[in-house]
Amino acid sequence: RAGKWDAELCDLFSVPMSLLPEVRDSAGDYGVSDIFGPSLPIRGVAGDQQAALVGQACFEAGDVKSTYGTGGFLVLNTGSELKRSKSRLLGTIAYQCGGVTTYALEGSILSAGSTIQWLRDELKIIRDGAHAGELAQDIADTAGVYLVPAFVGLGAPHWDSDARGAILGLQRGSTIAHIARAALESAAFQTAELLEAMAKDGVAPQRLRVDGGMARNDWLLQFMADILGIEVVRPKNTETTALGAAILAAVGVGEFASLHEASALWKLDRRFSPAMEAGERSRRVAGWGEAIGRVKTVR
Repeated sequence: RAGKWDAELCDLFSVPMSLLPEVRDSAGDYGVSDIFGPSLPIRGVAGDQQAALVGQACFEAGDVKSTYGTGGFLVLNTGSELKRSKSRLLGTIAYQCGGVTTYALEGSILSAGSTIQWLRDELKIIRDGAHAGELAQDIADTAGVYLVPAFVGLGAPHWDSDARGAILGLQRGSTIAHIARAALESAAFQTAELLEAMAKDGVAPQRLRVDGGMARNDWLLQFMADILGIEVVRPKNTETTALGAAILAAVGVGEFASLHEASALWKLDRRFSPAMEAGERSRRVAGWGEAIGRVKTVR
């Protein structure tokens, strides 16, 4: 919280504090680099998910974004408060500008886009992500099939490294379309778990900004809005991690006076509003909870 390295931890791990870099603003002066030829000033530094939060212009407490690549990462802006999560989320720094630190809660989904890659590369039942989306739209629902993609365990809020993946609810009439749809739906159900955890920690977001490769799938985002029961918002630029790094650098060199001023760079593409009845939503979420219970090893 003081913006300094922890002397006790450095002593515990025998790390001399003199070897650690100076802590600076996210849009600070980090010197110059000539790696790419001409000397270039480095004026913006952030972790990938923090950069995506900036790229999504989530600058107010309660703003939340989710990035879907190989995995999925939800980051919630908690403002000046570093929350101690009771729901097994991670308290972290969002960014620091002008010496003022903004904090966040983060939850990680270990398998999102990688689940679709598994269908393509290992099961060989789809050509690509677009094909999975086409199959999903061809059927009304999964007919009770749930796919829990715990290939490397479960992330937040379960943190069960020994859990393993499973496809549950298979019947004689189950097809590759049911499996493909269940794979896509798993990203929405895991997102719902993280938003529920955030709500238990005292913040219940009313909308979710999404980005990354899976955010290009209109069907998935509509299903996500249905399952979450809140608005899902996609920006025109879904490569928000790169945009966030660029925004920090732009603030660092004075192109913008503040991050809030730079928020004008965020442009809306489409909003997805919930259309599913509450009873149906509860039924499907309960089914996911039962599926998770089958694979968990940590109680």
